[in-house]
Amino acid sequence: MTPFLRQSLAGLRLMLALTLVLGVLYPTAVWAVGRLVPDRAEGSLIAVDGQVVGSRLLGQAVEGPGWFHPRPSAAGDGYDGLASGASNLGPENPDLLAAVEARRAEVAAREGVDPALVPADAVTASASGLDPHVSPAYAELQVPRVARERGLDEATVRTLVGQATAGRDLGVLGEPRVNVVELNASLTALG
Repeated sequence: MTPFLRQSLAGLRLMLALTLVLGVLYPTAVWAVGRLVPDRAEGSLIAVDGQVVGSRLLGQAVEGPGWFHPRPSAAGDGYDGLASGASNLGPENPDLLAAVEARRAEVAAREGVDPALVPADAVTASASGLDPHVSPAYAELQVPRVARERGLDEATVRTLVGQATAGRDLGVLGEPRVNVVELNASLTALG
């Protein structure tokens, strides 16, 4: 057997072995692990009455006073997953400062509170622009409006907020947060 033929056969065997391992076995193993945690592997979808209404991982723009409003989004035309990203405006940028002040006035008027009481996450976008979470303070600020618009008592709405609230990861990482998509899905389920 010539050296060229021997090297060609060795290369062919290596290619077939790597194709089997990386093209069949590894993807099958990843798929099998995904089956163990299907909620996370399939987008953490939220369903109400069998109808998918969103994902626990991605924020959604909402219209109308009967819903909890998410934080602003800098991702394209509002929560556009294809345009994820921050505005990249610095903290002293006049455009950012003007946008924050306009948002503060809008939220204060909508919620009927003094602009000084509006939390920072109500007027600033997250780094990805897709964050589905708000602070418990911003959720609490919205409770009276949502309860009034939906004809519910505030205690019921606060209970829903509590159910959509997650604490710090591992007890120390991050801050408590309220998933607005889950919260609005709970409101949808109430009818």
